[in-house]
Amino acid sequence: MRRILSAAVVAVLAVSLAACTTDPLAEQYRAGDNKGYIAANGFQTQEIAPDQRGEPVDFKGTLDNGSPVSSADFSGKVLVVNFWYATCGPCIIEAPRLEQAYQSFQGQDVAFLGINTYDQGPTALSFARDNKVSYSSALAVNDAELKLAFNDKTPLNATPTTLVLDKQGRVAARIIGELPEASILESMVRTVLEENA
Repeated sequence: MRRILSAAVVAVLAVSLAACTTDPLAEQYRAGDNKGYIAANGFQTQEIAPDQRGEPVDFKGTLDNGSPVSSADFSGKVLVVNFWYATCGPCIIEAPRLEQAYQSFQGQDVAFLGINTYDQGPTALSFARDNKVSYSSALAVNDAELKLAFNDKTPLNATPTTLVLDKQGRVAARIIGELPEASILESMVRTVLEENA
């Protein structure tokens, strides 16, 4: 019994120490090298060279507050699109990191848009209020056209997912899974923002 307890204590300490180490992905992004990355937990990043990007994403939908939204509203801006829903655990965890990144680009040609894949407007607005998210979200739950616009750009069932669209509306970067640090997204956005500077 004593050996079993000792082994359990060692296992807990190992997990605790691992959790205290620096996130290698964040360090990698600070260094600026090897940005295509797949972590053991499934978190993936991908950056796409300008000459390899597909067609612009052309979309329209309805925001959580009932207002219309379309890709034309973001013409000439780098657009961060985050796919989420209110009961998604990783979505809740990453919400303040996305907000931090959003705030860091205030006054620049960068916009953020959430796309809620499951909830109705009141739930989406409640989530934004509770998690202090200040940018709007479009509602995709009953909007097949909105889902279809992004269908070939990202796996919509892999939530959360975050896309960075360049100023022409093309997918320039993709994050699949929970964003571990705001700085990773900020680095991606900065790279795209500087392309046509």
